[in-house]
Amino acid sequence: MKLEGTGKLLRIFVGESDRIENQPLYTAIVERARAAGLSGATVFKGIEGFGGHSVVHAARVFDLSTDLPVLIEIVDTEEKIRAFIPSLDAIVTEGLITLETVEVIRYLSGSPRS
Repeated sequence: MKLEGTGKLLRIFVGESDRIENQPLYTAIVERARAAGLSGATVFKGIEGFGGHSVVHAARVFDLSTDLPVLIEIVDTEEKIRAFIPSLDAIVTEGLITLETVEVIRYLSGSPRS
């Protein structure tokens, strides 16, 4: 697959402890993105943040926070991203979803690395 030019970046911000169907929510999102044929997804674990409830969650030595922020990023064509967004409505009950236009410089999959 080759992806270049204008695309969309979908960002989904959830909590580490958010779960659905006995698995982490971020795992369910990645699995659904793969099943939808999107080009890829990456999950980032934050070290500190707060959301709508204004409760700070942090990974500090003396804190035992078990709900650190998690960010899932997915880049693909606008058509594929917009088709995927409704599947998030049923599983992301709390969090933030953003969409922005990006310029894809180079994305190739299935080709040998040099």
